[in-house]
Amino acid sequence: MSAKKETLGKTVGIVLAVCLVCSIVVSGAAVGLRSLQQTNAALDKQTNILEAAGLLEQANGKIMETYDALVEERFVDLNTGQFVDAPYEGYDMYKAAKMPEYSSRVENSNVGFQTRPDVASVYLVKDPSGAVSRIVLPVHGSGLWDLMYGFLAVDADGNTTRELVYYKHKETPGLGGEVQNPSWKAKWDGKKLYKDGDVAIQVKKNAAADNPYSVDALSGATLTSNGVQNTLSYWVGENGYGTFLKRQSWKS
Repeated sequence: MSAKKETLGKTVGIVLAVCLVCSIVVSGAAVGLRSLQQTNAALDKQTNILEAAGLLEQANGKIMETYDALVEERFVDLNTGQFVDAPYEGYDMYKAAKMPEYSSRVENSNVGFQTRPDVASVYLVKDPSGAVSRIVLPVHGSGLWDLMYGFLAVDADGNTTRELVYYKHKETPGLGGEVQNPSWKAKWDGKKLYKDGDVAIQVKKNAAADNPYSVDALSGATLTSNGVQNTLSYWVGENGYGTFLKRQSWKS
């Protein structure tokens, strides 16, 4: 009987020891890989911004170098449309949207979220002379299944769109997932956001290609198309970047 107890005790001891060793190894790997994960996340973000900026091919694989040379991140008070300092070191607008002291409630909106940050990131794209050629704006809003996250690129006139790059979504492949289809993305080039000072851009079925204010909706993906419309209506409107785009603070 004692031999069995001794064997059971040894078995339990070995199992606990193995579990302890495994937990130490996993924890160590997580800590050791954290820096690499952060670097990869930053690289992915920069890649998407460069795509929206029309610089991805020019980068020729040198993502960080091209980004550092031609893109400047600034911070904008969405209420005033003016540039401000980051509210705190390492500021993240999406994390700030969940912090009451750095955010405001979204009232009567079908955009899919209840709060938005008071200060948002914008990315100024410079030409070789140092002048701003495009502004890349982070946008997000509801799709069919969940929020969709993207970057909207606008010319320095604050009105002409160039790219709408969605980098994170859960839309159905072949339907709503076509937001990432190059042929659909190409339809945004040259479209206008505003007409007579009001938001005019529309995503609708059978939109005429020569209509500067409309983009043809995704076939078979009405709810996703509506989500894109609601996202843009909000973010280029007065509660989003609208005041900033109309002020054209980057020219001052």
